[in-house]
Order: sequence, then structure tokens, then C-alpha cells
Amino acid sequence: MKTVMFKKTLSILFLLFSFIGFSQSLPLTKDAKISVLTCGLGNETYSYFGHTGLRVSDPGNNFDVVYNYGTFDFRTPNFVLKFAKGDLQYFATVHSYADFYNEYTYEKRSIFEQELLIPQDLKQKLFDELNAVLASEERYYTYKFIDKNCTSMVVDVINKSLGQTVIAKKEDTDKTYRSILFPYFNGHFYDQLGTSIIFGTKVDQMGTRIFLPFELKNSLEKTTFQNKPLVSKSKTLLEFTKENPTSWWNNIYTYLFILLFVIFARSKGVDKIYFLILSLIGIFFVIMGFYSFHQELAMNYNVLLFSPLLLVLVLFSAFKNKLWTYRFSLINFVLLVIYFLFLINKAHFFITLPLIVTSGVVLVRTAIRNKKPIPIII
Repeated sequence: MKTVMFKKTLSILFLLFSFIGFSQSLPLTKDAKISVLTCGLGNETYSYFGHTGLRVSDPGNNFDVVYNYGTFDFRTPNFVLKFAKGDLQYFATVHSYADFYNEYTYEKRSIFEQELLIPQDLKQKLFDELNAVLASEERYYTYKFIDKNCTSMVVDVINKSLGQTVIAKKEDTDKTYRSILFPYFNGHFYDQLGTSIIFGTKVDQMGTRIFLPFELKNSLEKTTFQNKPLVSKSKTLLEFTKENPTSWWNNIYTYLFILLFVIFARSKGVDKIYFLILSLIGIFFVIMGFYSFHQELAMNYNVLLFSPLLLVLVLFSAFKNKLWTYRFSLINFVLLVIYFLFLINKAHFFITLPLIVTSGVVLVRTAIRNKKPIPIII
């Protein structure tokens, strides 16, 4: 979603609004319009999924601003730890539409606008709610990847102002969150692989909630309110064609090359390093499952592939204990087979299949090396 640093222009604008009393008491004129802005996908991690904002334009009061629920500050103490743990505070901001437009022009990302076709009193109610949030502690919220983000917060504030759940998901409710997310990583192979293996069972649930900007845009087109369309036909304010980046290393070919090297090297040292890396990743998954508040990271069955027990296998192998090296090779192979069967109908099956094959080959090879030979009596 949208990530914004504390730019001087935003801070000055927010302070200006506070000083002049730009709050619930300001009545909108009859020419005011409130619209949902959907912003295109970018090639930075925070922009892979696009962004949602709320634009309030009132020529009579001479202002045109965008409310944004997707702001966080990189200068937050222990930023990385807070983000990983899931208690990083996001917050709502407001800034001029001109700055908003210029920023997306610079980033070469499209902007689509859908005006809310609601009565004047509900426009005022929504406007008042937005400003009340900015003036209170409610402007801060704990970010959740699916349940609370820049898009879901916009859905919530509109529904609250309309007094009922008007906006709900209209498509792809028969797909899992994981399946919905998968295409957004096109051109970013290792991000796609990384999110595939770090997410647990929550993202395998059916995607019944609106949590992505273009899901909201598409759902709004099919939403009615008081027997009329809720929004006008989508208007393109800024248009760019997304360019997927090219990289000599961030692609499936380096991934396959590394795994093929592990298979064909036939080296005990390479096998041990491979198992060590997988086990450490698995230990990280287990720790994050307990440490993080992100529900998406809990119950991660991918530890069957990245099994911490592989570390035990490496240790027994290092101490040349052939019997237990053999046994743990078999144990991990059984876990791998279970993982393979469980993964067949999942969206990330094919991207993890090369890892499954590589692990299977190396485990069988390790078991054969350490199997006690059967004596032949003549």
C-alpha cells in the first residue's frame, strides 16, 4: 500500500488545517464532491498492490485535498522490529490533491477516480468523520495486511458514514487471499517466493474481505445505494502502463540454477549448507509465528519444507553419526511428502515445487550415503 515519509509540505498543510479550524464545523458547499482514488501498481515493495485514497474537492471553499490512511514513518524507533512484530502504527494524513497528483506523476503510476453519488448530508457526514479522525487518536491504527490497511480503512469509514455495510466485495470471493495476491508479484520473483513461504493458513482462507485497492475499485462499480449506483463511472486522472522490472538475478532462472547446482554437485558439503539454510529459515518461521501479531504469519505449514529438524540432521552428519543421520533423513523425507500432498491445490505449489524436488533428491542421497550396508554371507 501507500507509504509516505514526513514531507515538509504534508506537515505544513496539516498544521495549517489545524490552525484555521478546518474541522467538523466547516460546511461543504453544494458543488463539493467526494471520490475514491485508486492508484496504480508500482515496483517498490510498498507499492506492489496500489493505493486507495479519499479525495474531497470543494470549489466553493477553495480546497482540494486527499485523505490517506496508508502513512507510516521510517524514523519510528525499532521500525523493522515493530513492522515484523505487527504493532507498527500507521496513521491518517491529509494533503493537497496537487501534491498527491505530482507524486504519482513522478512515480509513473496511474490514478483512477470514482465519485461517490451520495446526498449532501451524507457527504457532510463523511467529511466530518474524516476530519474527526485526523483530530483524534483514531488517526493511528495498527496495520494488518488483510484486515486493516489503506483500502479497508476507506471501506470502513464510508460504510460508517452511510450507516450500513453498503460496500462489500463483489468478485473473487471464491479465491483464496493467496491466489489473489500471487499475480501482483509478477516481475518480482523472489518477493513472490518469499511471501509464498512466509504466509501461513490465514491467506489460504477465501478472500471475502476487500483488502486491495483494485478490489475496492471493481466492487464499487457494482455497488448500489438507495437503488442507485454508489459511484460514478471510473475516470482516469493519470495513466501509465506499468513496466515490470528486469533483473539478471531476481528471476526464476537463478532460482533453478542454484537448485540444479545443489542437485548435480553431489557434494556432502553443499548438501549440508543447503539443509542448514532451509533449517534456519524454518526456525525463523517458527519464531515469527509466535513473536508476530500478524495473523498471516501464524500456523505456517511451510515449515514442513523448511523443517528445523534439518538442523538436527546437519549436526548428526557433522558428528558422523550415520545411524541418526539416516533416520533424520527419512523423517524429513516423510515430512516433505506430507507437504507435497498438502500443497497440491495451493497457489504457490509450482513456485515451491523445485525446492521440493531438490530437497527430496538431497534427502534420498543423504539417506543412501548413511544407510548401514547389509552384510552378505556366502
